[in-house]
Amino acid sequence: MALIVYGASLSPFVRKVRVMLAEKGLDYKIEYVNPFSQPPEFADISPLKRIPVLRDTDRPEPNTLPDSSVICDYIDHKWPTPALYPAEPFERAQALWLEEYADSLVAQSIGLGLFFERVVKKLIGGECNETVVTGTIRDKLPPIFDYLDKMIGARRFLVGNEFSIADIAVASMFVNYDHAGETIDSKCWPNLSRYVAEMHMRPSFGTCVDGERRFLERQGAA
Repeated sequence: MALIVYGASLSPFVRKVRVMLAEKGLDYKIEYVNPFSQPPEFADISPLKRIPVLRDTDRPEPNTLPDSSVICDYIDHKWPTPALYPAEPFERAQALWLEEYADSLVAQSIGLGLFFERVVKKLIGGECNETVVTGTIRDKLPPIFDYLDKMIGARRFLVGNEFSIADIAVASMFVNYDHAGETIDSKCWPNLSRYVAEMHMRPSFGTCVDGERRFLERQGAA
């Protein structure tokens, strides 16, 4: 197996890489790494101790890359068809910005304020702090949803007329929103609600999400 992804499937950053690989039609293997209890040697390939890490075994060692954004950029350059970063300079910059927005503010808000409380804590035997969840839903998420609803408008894709890394990054975060038992209010954010539903119907997302749901059901965390 030429490509190995180290990480946990519920991570939106691991999912981001898996969707990228699926859109390219590339085979890969997943090696599970618990983000909360990593083996000591994992720091050798991920100095920031974050998942995912990609290993390209077609290359001589050292052949690993950490960080989902770095990995996705590498995949798109090594396997350029279909292109998942816009070619036009301004649109490429827009896509990179939306990827960063998803990986930072959206991830922090949905991930820590909702998914961690409702799903991760259940998996590790903790108790959800509903005060944190309520504050996230009431205060942190509406401005994010307002921004994304305006950005997508009536279009199919966030940037230009093609599916891109911007769509992969943003839609990946909303899988965790769904896993946490929430749905986007279509009356408040009709464009965002439609857009996310359409993105999650893509086969590249569907394969990941179906497997994640089955795992959560087995663990009693669905």
